[in-house]
Amino acid sequence: MKIKKFLFLSLCLLIIFSTVKTQETASKPKEIKLPAPRVDGGRPLMQCLKDRQSQRDFKPDPLPLQVLSDLLWAAYGINRPESGKRTAPSAVNWQNIDIYVALADGLYLYEPKAHKLIQLLAEDIRGLTGTQPFVKEAPLNLIYVADLAKIPRGTDEDKRFYSAAHTGFISQNVYLFCASEGLATVVRAMINREELAKKMGLRPDQQITLAQTVGYPKK
Repeated sequence: MKIKKFLFLSLCLLIIFSTVKTQETASKPKEIKLPAPRVDGGRPLMQCLKDRQSQRDFKPDPLPLQVLSDLLWAAYGINRPESGKRTAPSAVNWQNIDIYVALADGLYLYEPKAHKLIQLLAEDIRGLTGTQPFVKEAPLNLIYVADLAKIPRGTDEDKRFYSAAHTGFISQNVYLFCASEGLATVVRAMINREELAKKMGLRPDQQITLAQTVGYPKK
């Protein structure tokens, strides 16, 4: 009788433990650990500047994970690990811009320290990232979000000014990377910011500055 009772209690504990582990797994966001960026090679800078341009015709083909890794690192990755400083300048090293990545399988946040993507939404919101028709078919849309809470001083106008400058530095990095890799890109301001911010779950002091579409050009 005692053995049966012991087995029953053990089975109950096993079911409870399995249920808890399943719930923990279900609640943990999906993460994509990006491969180490390739920091050697690429085309000469002057050639990239010569070929830098905006393009609005994209193939739907997804970018390989290695290319996505290189792109995000070039945009705003950490290039000086000892200080945590980035590939794009930032006033007072505030680093107040976050890059959100809209892919076909969901919305992700780029985490530069771990060089990974954290999934925030498991649905395709590319069509919400702009008003032009190509945004919902291009494989990748970057959304630049200014976190004004990371700027501890100055007026709201000052904070918006610095955020705009920081976004410009990052988007130009993306342009130069795309020129080097033969990718098409265009930076965009035509966004329904209120609708997109609500979908992304942004706080009031997080403001969408620009978006940028990236993909392979249509021939």
